Amino acid sequence: MGLFERLGIDVSYIVIVLFVINVALIVVTVLLYNRQKKMKNNLSVFMNGKDAESLEDAMVEKFSEINEINRLGKASAKEIIDIKDKHMFAFQKFSIVKYDAFKEMGGKLSFSVCMLTDNNDGFIISSMHSTSEGCYVYIKEIIAGEAYVLLSEEEKKVLNEAKTRNNVPEVEL
Repeated sequence: MGLFERLGIDVSYIVIVLFVINVALIVVTVLLYNRQKKMKNNLSVFMNGKDAESLEDAMVEKFSEINEINRLGKASAKEIIDIKDKHMFAFQKFSIVKYDAFKEMGGKLSFSVCMLTDNNDGFIISSMHSTSEGCYVYIKEIIAGEAYVLLSEEEKKVLNEAKTRNNVPEVEL
């Protein structure tokens, strides 16, 4: 005790610090014991009624299920790619314009419809209605967004609308 007295340290402080350290160590030991007990219980539940051979069979079964899931995933990815490739040739852009072709009293019974693929290939169908002469229907091919025949103003309008639109048909009245 002479050493502590020479350093000017009260022995009661050392006893208190050692007591606090002992209490902390006891708390940590209890927490670790409880954690180890939980892990032992989990292991016993997992291994309950299992021997090494049946556990190996269960693992092999799970691995075969994983392999089957991987195979199905690869097959699904291939199908998605196939659908995407086919979708490029489907009509995706639409537009319609209604108008009065002959400025008659019959109203807006004439129309032009444009249907385009993602690459702007497709057609324009125009139907011109006349109360006196009947109805005329024309189709014009569109390649890469361009028509190689003369287009009316309404057909130009419907083509431009379809080229700038994606899957949203709209009717102009």
